[in-house]
Amino acid sequence: MYRIQTLNNISPRGLEHLPRESYEVASDLSNPDAILVRSYKMHDMEIPKSVRAIGRAGAGTNNIPVEKMSERGVPVFNAPGANANAVKELVVAGMLMAARNIPQAIRFVDSIDADDAKAVEDGKKKFAGFELPDRGLGVIGLGAIGVRVANAAYDLGMKVTGFDPKMTVDNAWLLSSGVQQSTSVDELCASSQFLTVHVPLIDATKNLINADRIRAMPKGAVILNFARGGIVDEDAVLAALEEGHLHAYVCDFPSGKLKGHDKVIALPHLGASTGEAEENCAIMVARQVRDFLENGNVTNSVNFPEAVLPRVEDEPRLCIANANVPNMVGQITTALAKHDLNIADMLNKSRGNVAYTMVDVDSDIPDTVAEELGAIEGVLSVRVLPA
Repeated sequence: MYRIQTLNNISPRGLEHLPRESYEVASDLSNPDAILVRSYKMHDMEIPKSVRAIGRAGAGTNNIPVEKMSERGVPVFNAPGANANAVKELVVAGMLMAARNIPQAIRFVDSIDADDAKAVEDGKKKFAGFELPDRGLGVIGLGAIGVRVANAAYDLGMKVTGFDPKMTVDNAWLLSSGVQQSTSVDELCASSQFLTVHVPLIDATKNLINADRIRAMPKGAVILNFARGGIVDEDAVLAALEEGHLHAYVCDFPSGKLKGHDKVIALPHLGASTGEAEENCAIMVARQVRDFLENGNVTNSVNFPEAVLPRVEDEPRLCIANANVPNMVGQITTALAKHDLNIADMLNKSRGNVAYTMVDVDSDIPDTVAEELGAIEGVLSVRVLPA
Protein backbone atom coordinates (compact mmCIF):
# COMPACT_ATOMS: atom_id res chain seq x y z
CA MET A 1 0.00 0.00 0.00
CA TYR A 2 1.47 3.33 -1.10
CA ARG A 3 0.74 6.42 0.99
CA ILE A 4 0.22 9.72 -0.87
CA GLN A 5 -0.07 13.04 0.96
CA THR A 6 -1.91 15.87 -0.80
CA LEU A 7 -0.95 19.34 0.35
CA ASN A 8 -3.67 21.46 -1.27
CA ASN A 9 -6.59 21.27 -3.66
CA ILE A 10 -5.46 18.52 -6.01
CA SER A 11 -8.23 17.87 -8.53
CA PRO A 12 -10.17 14.69 -7.62
CA ARG A 13 -9.89 13.62 -11.26
CA GLY A 14 -6.17 13.16 -10.76
CA LEU A 15 -6.55 11.14 -7.59
CA GLU A 16 -8.85 8.74 -9.43
CA HIS A 17 -5.71 7.47 -11.16
CA LEU A 18 -4.37 6.20 -7.83
CA PRO A 19 -6.39 2.98 -7.26
CA ARG A 20 -7.79 2.79 -3.75
CA GLU A 21 -6.83 -0.86 -3.36
CA SER A 22 -3.16 0.09 -3.67
CA TYR A 23 -3.03 3.71 -2.48
CA GLU A 24 -4.00 5.58 0.68
CA VAL A 25 -4.49 9.24 -0.21
CA ALA A 26 -5.07 11.98 2.36
CA SER A 27 -3.89 15.44 3.40
CA ASP A 28 -2.89 14.45 6.92
CA LEU A 29 -0.76 11.35 6.39
CA SER A 30 2.42 10.72 8.34
CA ASN A 31 5.42 9.08 6.64
CA PRO A 32 4.02 9.30 3.09
CA ASP A 33 5.74 7.65 0.13
CA ALA A 34 5.02 10.67 -2.06
CA ILE A 35 3.53 14.15 -1.92
CA LEU A 36 1.23 15.75 -4.50
CA VAL A 37 1.12 19.54 -4.34
CA ARG A 38 -0.25 22.52 -6.25
CA SER A 39 0.84 25.90 -4.86
CA TYR A 40 1.74 25.04 -1.24
CA LYS A 41 5.17 26.45 -0.33
CA MET A 42 7.25 23.49 0.81
CA HIS A 43 10.56 25.27 1.51
CA ASP A 44 9.83 25.79 5.20
CA MET A 45 8.23 22.41 5.92
CA GLU A 46 9.99 19.32 7.24
CA ILE A 47 9.68 16.81 4.42
CA PRO A 48 9.55 13.29 5.90
CA LYS A 49 12.46 10.94 5.16
CA SER A 50 9.90 8.43 3.86
CA VAL A 51 9.12 10.59 0.81
CA ARG A 52 10.35 8.99 -2.43
CA ALA A 53 8.79 11.42 -4.91
CA ILE A 54 7.09 14.82 -5.12
CA GLY A 55 4.58 15.68 -7.83
CA ARG A 56 3.67 19.26 -8.69
CA ALA A 57 0.28 19.59 -10.40
CA GLY A 58 1.50 22.38 -12.68
CA ALA A 59 4.58 23.44 -14.58
CA GLY A 60 6.58 25.67 -12.19
CA THR A 61 8.35 24.15 -9.18
CA ASN A 62 9.47 27.34 -7.37
CA ASN A 63 7.44 26.25 -4.32
CA ILE A 64 9.44 23.01 -3.93
CA PRO A 65 13.01 22.69 -2.55
CA VAL A 66 14.22 20.90 -5.67
CA GLU A 67 17.94 21.07 -4.85
CA LYS A 68 17.42 19.54 -1.40
CA MET A 69 15.35 16.76 -2.95
CA SER A 70 18.10 16.07 -5.48
CA GLU A 71 20.57 15.67 -2.61
CA ARG A 72 18.23 13.07 -1.10
CA GLY A 73 17.72 11.22 -4.38
CA VAL A 74 14.07 12.26 -4.62
CA PRO A 75 12.67 13.13 -8.07
CA VAL A 76 10.38 16.14 -8.40
CA PHE A 77 7.79 15.73 -11.14
CA ASN A 78 5.76 18.43 -12.86
CA ALA A 79 3.08 18.56 -15.55
CA PRO A 80 4.48 20.52 -18.51
CA GLY A 81 1.95 21.18 -21.20
CA ALA A 82 -1.06 20.07 -19.17
CA ASN A 83 -2.14 23.70 -18.69
CA ALA A 84 -0.66 24.97 -21.98
CA ASN A 85 -3.96 25.56 -23.75
CA ALA A 86 -5.36 27.54 -20.82
CA VAL A 87 -2.31 29.83 -20.73
CA LYS A 88 -2.26 30.17 -24.51
CA GLU A 89 -5.88 31.37 -24.54
CA LEU A 90 -5.15 33.95 -21.84
CA VAL A 91 -2.10 35.27 -23.70
CA VAL A 92 -4.19 35.73 -26.85
CA ALA A 93 -6.87 37.43 -24.74
CA GLY A 94 -4.18 39.70 -23.28
CA MET A 95 -3.01 40.75 -26.74
CA LEU A 96 -6.58 41.55 -27.76
CA MET A 97 -7.30 43.48 -24.55
CA ALA A 98 -4.18 45.58 -25.03
CA ALA A 99 -4.69 46.18 -28.77
CA ARG A 100 -8.31 47.26 -28.37
CA ASN A 101 -7.93 49.10 -25.02
CA ILE A 102 -10.69 46.95 -23.60
CA PRO A 103 -10.04 47.41 -19.84
CA GLN A 104 -9.93 51.20 -20.23
CA ALA A 105 -13.14 51.12 -22.27
CA ILE A 106 -14.89 49.04 -19.62
CA ARG A 107 -13.83 51.46 -16.90
CA PHE A 108 -15.12 54.34 -19.03
CA VAL A 109 -18.56 52.73 -19.42
CA ASP A 110 -18.71 52.14 -15.67
CA SER A 111 -18.03 55.85 -15.07
CA ILE A 112 -20.79 57.34 -17.24
CA ASP A 113 -24.53 57.21 -17.72
CA ALA A 114 -24.68 54.28 -20.14
CA ASP A 115 -28.12 55.42 -21.34
CA ASP A 116 -26.58 58.67 -22.61
CA ALA A 117 -25.91 57.68 -26.23
CA LYS A 118 -23.99 60.89 -26.98
CA ALA A 119 -21.63 60.37 -24.03
CA VAL A 120 -21.00 56.79 -25.18
CA GLU A 121 -20.28 57.84 -28.76
CA ASP A 122 -18.10 60.78 -27.78
CA GLY A 123 -16.12 58.70 -25.28
CA LYS A 124 -15.37 55.75 -27.54
CA LYS A 125 -13.00 57.84 -29.64
CA LYS A 126 -10.42 57.69 -26.86
CA PHE A 127 -10.25 53.92 -27.08
CA ALA A 128 -9.60 53.33 -30.76
CA GLY A 129 -7.17 50.45 -31.05
CA PHE A 130 -5.44 48.37 -33.69
CA GLU A 131 -5.69 44.89 -35.17
CA LEU A 132 -3.29 41.97 -34.80
CA PRO A 133 -2.67 40.80 -38.39
CA ASP A 134 0.75 41.79 -39.75
CA ARG A 135 1.94 42.87 -36.29
CA GLY A 136 5.19 41.28 -35.10
CA LEU A 137 5.04 38.92 -32.11
CA GLY A 138 8.22 37.76 -30.43
CA VAL A 139 8.01 34.59 -28.32
CA ILE A 140 10.81 33.91 -25.84
CA GLY A 141 10.68 30.24 -24.85
CA LEU A 142 9.27 27.66 -27.23
CA GLY A 143 8.14 25.02 -24.80
CA ALA A 144 4.65 23.58 -24.56
CA ILE A 145 3.04 27.00 -23.98
CA GLY A 146 5.28 29.10 -26.21
CA VAL A 147 4.72 26.84 -29.22
CA ARG A 148 0.96 27.03 -28.82
CA VAL A 149 1.05 30.82 -28.44
CA ALA A 150 3.24 31.14 -31.54
CA ASN A 151 0.98 28.90 -33.61
CA ALA A 152 -2.21 30.67 -32.47
CA ALA A 153 -0.75 34.10 -33.26
CA TYR A 154 0.43 32.91 -36.68
CA ASP A 155 -3.08 31.64 -37.40
CA LEU A 156 -4.36 35.12 -36.53
CA GLY A 157 -2.14 36.59 -39.23
CA MET A 158 0.68 37.89 -37.06
CA LYS A 159 4.34 37.79 -38.05
CA VAL A 160 5.74 35.47 -35.39
CA THR A 161 9.38 35.04 -34.42
CA GLY A 162 10.61 32.76 -31.64
CA PHE A 163 13.76 32.34 -29.61
CA ASP A 164 14.72 29.21 -27.68
CA PRO A 165 18.26 27.82 -27.87
CA LYS A 166 17.18 24.68 -25.99
CA MET A 167 14.03 23.87 -27.93
CA THR A 168 13.24 20.14 -27.94
CA VAL A 169 12.80 18.10 -31.10
CA ASP A 170 9.22 17.25 -30.10
CA ASN A 171 8.28 20.93 -29.77
CA ALA A 172 10.05 21.77 -33.01
CA TRP A 173 7.80 19.30 -34.81
CA LEU A 174 4.73 21.03 -33.33
CA LEU A 175 5.81 24.58 -34.27
CA SER A 176 4.20 26.04 -37.39
CA SER A 177 6.59 26.26 -40.33
CA GLY A 178 5.60 29.92 -40.70
CA VAL A 179 7.20 30.87 -37.37
CA GLN A 180 10.64 32.43 -37.85
CA GLN A 181 13.63 31.85 -35.57
CA SER A 182 15.67 34.60 -33.91
CA THR A 183 19.30 34.26 -32.89
CA SER A 184 19.12 36.23 -29.64
CA VAL A 185 16.80 37.91 -27.15
CA ASP A 186 18.16 41.32 -28.19
CA GLU A 187 17.40 40.69 -31.85
CA LEU A 188 13.92 39.44 -31.00
CA CYS A 189 13.06 42.48 -28.85
CA ALA A 190 14.17 44.90 -31.53
CA SER A 191 11.67 43.48 -34.03
CA SER A 192 8.67 42.74 -31.77
CA GLN A 193 5.60 44.96 -31.53
CA PHE A 194 4.27 42.34 -29.11
CA LEU A 195 6.62 40.38 -26.85
CA THR A 196 5.62 37.40 -24.71
CA VAL A 197 7.87 35.40 -22.36
CA HIS A 198 7.48 31.70 -21.55
CA VAL A 199 10.56 30.73 -19.55
CA PRO A 200 11.09 29.72 -15.90
CA LEU A 201 12.27 32.24 -13.32
CA ILE A 202 15.89 31.40 -12.57
CA ASP A 203 18.96 33.55 -11.98
CA ALA A 204 19.61 33.73 -15.73
CA THR A 205 16.08 34.98 -16.52
CA LYS A 206 15.56 37.47 -13.66
CA ASN A 207 14.87 40.86 -15.28
CA LEU A 208 15.42 39.23 -18.66
CA ILE A 209 13.30 42.02 -20.13
CA ASN A 210 15.13 45.06 -18.83
CA ALA A 211 15.35 48.77 -19.64
CA ASP A 212 17.82 48.30 -22.51
CA ARG A 213 15.74 45.64 -24.23
CA ILE A 214 12.53 47.61 -23.76
CA ARG A 215 14.20 50.69 -25.21
CA ALA A 216 15.17 48.62 -28.27
CA MET A 217 11.55 47.60 -28.92
CA PRO A 218 9.43 49.54 -31.45
CA LYS A 219 7.52 52.53 -30.05
CA GLY A 220 4.01 51.51 -29.03
CA ALA A 221 4.98 47.90 -28.25
CA VAL A 222 3.16 45.60 -25.82
CA ILE A 223 4.87 43.24 -23.36
CA LEU A 224 3.06 40.19 -21.99
CA ASN A 225 4.25 38.15 -19.01
CA PHE A 226 2.27 35.03 -18.18
CA ALA A 227 5.36 33.07 -17.09
CA ARG A 228 6.65 34.35 -13.73
CA GLY A 229 6.92 37.64 -11.93
CA GLY A 230 10.52 38.87 -11.92
CA ILE A 231 11.28 37.96 -15.53
CA VAL A 232 10.22 41.48 -16.56
CA ASP A 233 11.70 44.49 -14.77
CA GLU A 234 8.62 46.35 -13.45
CA ASP A 235 10.45 49.63 -12.89
CA ALA A 236 11.72 49.64 -16.46
CA VAL A 237 8.22 48.85 -17.75
CA LEU A 238 6.61 51.65 -15.76
CA ALA A 239 9.21 54.15 -16.95
CA ALA A 240 8.61 53.11 -20.58
CA LEU A 241 4.84 53.40 -20.13
CA GLU A 242 5.19 56.91 -18.69
CA GLU A 243 7.42 57.94 -21.58
CA GLY A 244 4.90 56.58 -24.06
CA HIS A 245 7.42 54.12 -25.49
CA LEU A 246 5.28 51.13 -24.47
CA HIS A 247 1.58 50.96 -25.29
CA ALA A 248 0.72 48.44 -22.57
CA TYR A 249 2.02 45.85 -20.13
CA VAL A 250 -0.11 42.72 -19.62
CA CYS A 251 0.82 40.31 -16.85
CA ASP A 252 -0.51 37.61 -14.57
CA PHE A 253 1.40 38.88 -11.53
CA PRO A 254 -0.07 42.00 -9.90
CA SER A 255 1.99 44.13 -7.55
CA GLY A 256 1.67 47.35 -5.62
CA LYS A 257 3.81 49.13 -8.20
CA LEU A 258 1.59 48.10 -11.09
CA LYS A 259 -1.80 48.47 -9.44
CA GLY A 260 -3.98 51.23 -10.81
CA HIS A 261 -1.78 52.17 -13.77
CA ASP A 262 -4.01 52.91 -16.74
CA LYS A 263 -1.73 51.13 -19.21
CA VAL A 264 -1.19 48.00 -17.11
CA ILE A 265 -3.49 44.99 -17.35
CA ALA A 266 -2.65 42.89 -14.29
CA LEU A 267 -4.54 39.64 -13.70
CA PRO A 268 -4.53 37.58 -10.46
CA HIS A 269 -2.49 34.60 -11.74
CA LEU A 270 -5.28 33.20 -13.91
CA GLY A 271 -3.04 31.45 -16.44
CA ALA A 272 -3.85 27.87 -15.47
CA SER A 273 -7.06 28.64 -13.60
CA THR A 274 -9.50 26.59 -15.61
CA GLY A 275 -11.20 23.39 -14.52
CA GLU A 276 -9.77 21.61 -17.53
CA ALA A 277 -6.18 22.69 -16.83
CA GLU A 278 -6.34 21.72 -13.15
CA GLU A 279 -7.71 18.30 -14.05
CA ASN A 280 -5.11 17.75 -16.76
CA CYS A 281 -2.26 18.70 -14.42
CA ALA A 282 -3.50 16.46 -11.61
CA ILE A 283 -4.03 13.49 -13.91
CA MET A 284 -0.60 13.84 -15.53
CA VAL A 285 1.36 14.18 -12.30
CA ALA A 286 -0.58 11.40 -10.53
CA ARG A 287 0.19 9.00 -13.37
CA GLN A 288 3.88 9.95 -13.33
CA VAL A 289 4.24 9.53 -9.56
CA ARG A 290 2.40 6.21 -9.72
CA ASP A 291 4.67 4.92 -12.51
CA PHE A 292 7.72 5.91 -10.47
CA LEU A 293 6.52 4.29 -7.26
CA GLU A 294 5.41 1.06 -8.96
CA ASN A 295 8.00 0.74 -11.74
CA GLY A 296 10.76 3.25 -11.05
CA ASN A 297 10.18 5.05 -14.36
CA VAL A 298 10.93 8.78 -14.51
CA THR A 299 8.94 11.03 -16.86
CA ASN A 300 8.79 14.83 -16.67
CA SER A 301 11.07 15.30 -13.70
CA VAL A 302 12.76 18.66 -13.20
CA ASN A 303 15.81 17.20 -11.41
CA PHE A 304 16.16 13.59 -12.65
CA PRO A 305 16.94 12.28 -16.14
CA GLU A 306 14.17 10.88 -18.29
CA ALA A 307 14.35 7.13 -17.68
CA VAL A 308 11.73 4.60 -18.82
CA LEU A 309 12.47 0.86 -18.88
CA PRO A 310 9.71 -1.70 -19.59
CA ARG A 311 9.44 -4.26 -16.80
CA VAL A 312 10.69 -7.78 -17.30
CA GLU A 313 7.79 -10.00 -16.29
CA ASP A 314 8.03 -11.64 -12.85
CA GLU A 315 11.41 -10.10 -12.05
CA PRO A 316 12.26 -7.57 -9.32
CA ARG A 317 13.85 -4.20 -10.03
CA LEU A 318 16.49 -2.11 -8.32
CA CYS A 319 16.28 1.69 -8.64
CA ILE A 320 19.37 3.64 -7.64
CA ALA A 321 19.92 7.41 -7.63
CA ASN A 322 23.47 8.63 -7.20
CA ALA A 323 25.85 11.51 -7.76
CA ASN A 324 26.92 11.62 -11.38
CA VAL A 325 30.52 10.49 -10.88
CA PRO A 326 32.69 7.83 -12.60
CA ASN A 327 32.55 4.09 -11.83
CA MET A 328 29.11 4.09 -10.22
CA VAL A 329 27.68 1.53 -12.65
CA GLY A 330 30.75 -0.64 -12.13
CA GLN A 331 30.28 -0.61 -8.37
CA ILE A 332 26.58 -1.42 -8.73
CA THR A 333 27.16 -4.39 -11.04
CA THR A 334 30.02 -5.65 -8.85
CA ALA A 335 27.72 -5.67 -5.81
CA LEU A 336 25.10 -7.62 -7.74
CA ALA A 337 27.65 -10.14 -9.03
CA LYS A 338 28.88 -10.67 -5.46
CA HIS A 339 25.42 -12.00 -4.62
CA ASP A 340 25.13 -14.07 -7.85
CA LEU A 341 22.36 -11.81 -9.18
CA ASN A 342 22.09 -11.97 -12.96
CA ILE A 343 21.07 -8.78 -14.78
CA ALA A 344 18.08 -9.28 -17.09
CA ASP A 345 17.86 -5.64 -18.22
CA MET A 346 19.41 -2.35 -17.24
CA LEU A 347 19.15 1.40 -17.93
CA ASN A 348 21.50 4.16 -16.77
CA LYS A 349 20.81 7.86 -17.41
CA SER A 350 22.26 11.09 -16.08
CA ARG A 351 21.24 14.73 -15.84
CA GLY A 352 23.54 17.33 -14.41
CA ASN A 353 24.77 16.13 -11.02
CA VAL A 354 22.29 13.26 -10.73
CA ALA A 355 22.46 9.81 -12.32
CA TYR A 356 19.75 7.16 -12.17
CA THR A 357 19.98 3.42 -12.79
CA MET A 358 17.28 0.75 -13.06
CA VAL A 359 18.31 -2.91 -12.96
CA ASP A 360 16.03 -5.92 -13.46
CA VAL A 361 17.45 -9.15 -12.04
CA ASP A 362 16.28 -12.74 -12.49
CA SER A 363 15.94 -13.71 -8.82
CA ASP A 364 14.85 -12.27 -5.50
CA ILE A 365 16.98 -9.43 -4.15
CA PRO A 366 18.23 -9.91 -0.57
CA ASP A 367 17.81 -6.98 1.80
CA THR A 368 21.57 -6.87 2.26
CA VAL A 369 22.02 -5.88 -1.40
CA ALA A 370 20.10 -2.65 -0.95
CA GLU A 371 22.06 -1.95 2.23
CA GLU A 372 25.39 -2.50 0.47
CA LEU A 373 24.40 -0.33 -2.48
CA GLY A 374 23.23 2.42 -0.14
CA ALA A 375 26.61 2.39 1.59
CA ILE A 376 28.51 3.20 -1.64
CA GLU A 377 29.86 6.73 -1.50
CA GLY A 378 27.71 8.98 -3.73
CA VAL A 379 24.59 6.80 -3.70
CA LEU A 380 21.61 8.97 -2.76
CA SER A 381 18.73 6.49 -2.63
CA VAL A 382 18.03 2.82 -3.29
CA ARG A 383 14.67 1.13 -3.83
CA VAL A 384 13.80 -2.51 -4.43
CA LEU A 385 10.59 -3.00 -6.39
CA PRO A 386 8.93 -6.40 -6.17
CA ALA A 387 8.22 -8.44 -9.29
